[in-house]
Amino acid sequence: MSYPLVRELAADGIPVRLTCGTLGFSPQAYYKWLADPVTDREWDDAHTINALLDAHDEDPEFGYRFLVDELQAAGHATGERRGWRLCSQQKLWSTTTKKGRRGSGKTPGPAVHDDLVERKFTAIAPNLLWLTDITEHPTAEGKLYCCAIKDCFSNRIVGYALSDRMTRHLAIRALRTAIARRQPHGTVIVHSDRGSQFRSRDFRAVLKAAQLSGSMGRVASAGDNAAMESFFALLQTNVLDRRRWRTRAELEYAIISWIEHTYNRRRRQRRLGKLTPAEFELAFTNSTQAA
Repeated sequence: MSYPLVRELAADGIPVRLTCGTLGFSPQAYYKWLADPVTDREWDDAHTINALLDAHDEDPEFGYRFLVDELQAAGHATGERRGWRLCSQQKLWSTTTKKGRRGSGKTPGPAVHDDLVERKFTAIAPNLLWLTDITEHPTAEGKLYCCAIKDCFSNRIVGYALSDRMTRHLAIRALRTAIARRQPHGTVIVHSDRGSQFRSRDFRAVLKAAQLSGSMGRVASAGDNAAMESFFALLQTNVLDRRRWRTRAELEYAIISWIEHTYNRRRRQRRLGKLTPAEFELAFTNSTQAA
């Protein structure tokens, strides 16, 4: 839209006819726009585009259908056809969808936290260093996503959440569960990769409200969160790949049972002196109280 430029130049004394001729349209078209600069439809589209941009910034994996769902949940009267049109105009593509043959796939965005861990996945006490990540597994109903948080002191899973969608809300629920369970005091580092869920404003707001310190590894460097990857490898071997899952609810129950009853309380670890994570933390608490 060059019409606002014509208006600005006219205010500076530049003739409208001269500016319109230079820009390649008629003065009549400019005066028609000037009589009604922005239509109600354009105004509504502008607000909808702003909402779509915010939703896409929070969850870049979402395609236009999921973005429209988010807007409708927030009270915007937006249909799928209109959402597709506006997303196409603004090139709001899902980061999991490649457009074209080369060079169009998106990479994780910039880190919003420094790497405070630097692959040192140890802690001298509970609630000093937490690791988090998200994994997925298919069922006959579709994928189930699991976000888990591990305390590096005992390797205990202190928070987790499961959902049929990989959104920032999944990561936030896992983090809030960990905070409610552990009620940490002092500085706690929460280390993750650069996934959009962990870079979102809402996730960072929960970190700030609980006075936790965020930390992020590098792009495409699994070693920067290797200790969390090792937990998901165990989950894969012991639960996810053991059978085919008919429903998400069936797999969800299996994951929760394995984390709560097997991994945290029954599976002994050599690094912990052949104690379970729960036993290791209990021994630390008893020794601290005795001291």
